[in-house]
Amino acid sequence: MKAVWNNALIAESDDTVVVEGNYYFPLDSVNQGYLQASEHTSFCGWKGTANYYHINVAGKQKSDAAWYYAEPLPGAKQIAGRVAFWRGVVVSE
Repeated sequence: MKAVWNNALIAESDDTVVVEGNYYFPLDSVNQGYLQASEHTSFCGWKGTANYYHINVAGKQKSDAAWYYAEPLPGAKQIAGRVAFWRGVVVSE
């Protein structure tokens, strides 16, 4: 799977985990040079607290377009150490 935004390859991996239709990429498959930590968080009752990243490519920013669970709840342990994308980031094979 690949995650692309603004013509840049943000992540690529054959080892993704799908949860609720979202592909979670291993952190080491993500080009972290494109990520900037965000202060935004959200909470899911079965996954826990999500933290977000802005994505910056070629002078453009997509706010809060990636998220991860630093300490997922036990029912979501399969997404620990993984990042998912949305808000216009195209995830495809």
